[in-house]
Amino acid sequence: MMNDPHPSPAPASPTPSSSVLLQGRFEGRSTFADLVRQAFAAAAAQGWREIILCDATFEDWPLGERSVAQSLNDWSTSGRTLTMLAQNYDEVTRRHARFVTWRRTWSHIVECRGSGAVAASDLPSAFWSPGWVFERLDLVRSTGVAGSEAARRVALRERLTEKLLRSSPAFPATTLGI
Repeated sequence: MMNDPHPSPAPASPTPSSSVLLQGRFEGRSTFADLVRQAFAAAAAQGWREIILCDATFEDWPLGERSVAQSLNDWSTSGRTLTMLAQNYDEVTRRHARFVTWRRTWSHIVECRGSGAVAASDLPSAFWSPGWVFERLDLVRSTGVAGSEAARRVALRERLTEKLLRSSPAFPATTLGI
């Protein structure tokens, strides 16, 4: 038997949806952005029924990227809900055109809330799902922690629920006017 002088390439590394999401600390803007992409891909692949996103402005989230929009399209089915909480959505409309278009199409499963008088520094920068979460603890360095531990998920959900209870509807899917 002869050795093949042109061996087959190694199998591709697993896609984010098939790999295990980060458990532990993360650091840096690019790592944070990758974590957001991976979370949306996992949500689509695993059929997460509920997602809550929270950030003062979402300006440095990769929401407008093609891969995120595709993951959101793949995730969007009946019975799913996405809740967003921000101080304001000006940066979302300015920086994330694909997300704004997706949000308009899927407005029946997306609820956007504004934090009103709550200071931006009082809003967590977080991604919550029933099975996995992450939170940025230092926005300047984009450092934080992620995991699927029940205590972490419950604690973050309680904090987000408290903020949501004090919020009001914001960022309408369409704007009526003259």
